Amino acid sequence: MAKDLAREVGYVYVDTGAMYRSVTLYALRHGLFTADGIKEDELRNEMPNIKISFKFNAETGRPDTYLNGELVEKEIRTMEVSNHVSPIATLGFVREAMVAQQQLMGQDKGVVMDGRDIGTVVFPDAELKVFVTASAEVRAQRRYDELKQKGMEANYDDILKNVQERDYIDSHREVSPLKKADDAIELDNSNMTISEQKQWLMDRFNEAVQ
Repeated sequence: MAKDLAREVGYVYVDTGAMYRSVTLYALRHGLFTADGIKEDELRNEMPNIKISFKFNAETGRPDTYLNGELVEKEIRTMEVSNHVSPIATLGFVREAMVAQQQLMGQDKGVVMDGRDIGTVVFPDAELKVFVTASAEVRAQRRYDELKQKGMEANYDDILKNVQERDYIDSHREVSPLKKADDAIELDNSNMTISEQKQWLMDRFNEAVQ
């Protein structure tokens, strides 16, 4: 939804969820997860070495995620990363580093950014805030369809459990919890088609611009 809007109005799109997924991928690759949790001190020391960027993919018409210059769009969407991303995203020093990068990306405006704390923490003064929600079952089915379309292994029950667990962790964490900003417009798109939600969002965008 955010990607489509950015493309249609000529704005830069930033997927902040992909940024936390990229940090998670980095941590997995560098053995920073143990049976007891995350090696926080080691990860904190590694944060200056983690640079995330986005480049437009002309073939797909959407931006791809790069971790230290490496294309990782496919790797960060695996269930292994999905199952480890919420504990990473709860760490204050990780969020601080990512928010700093995100605010730098958006300082010149002309940005569509999606994530779980954009309207409350990253850009509390954004001209337009949309809090998008849908049932866990609908979101799990969408993720399942997305993974299958990309030719990746997917199990609906595993995805549903992951969605529910992430919602709980992200809404109960102490740092930048998932919540609706007071001035955000809420959209439940559980029963909307893609074209319907695109039109709804474009109408809200035009209202904000005017």
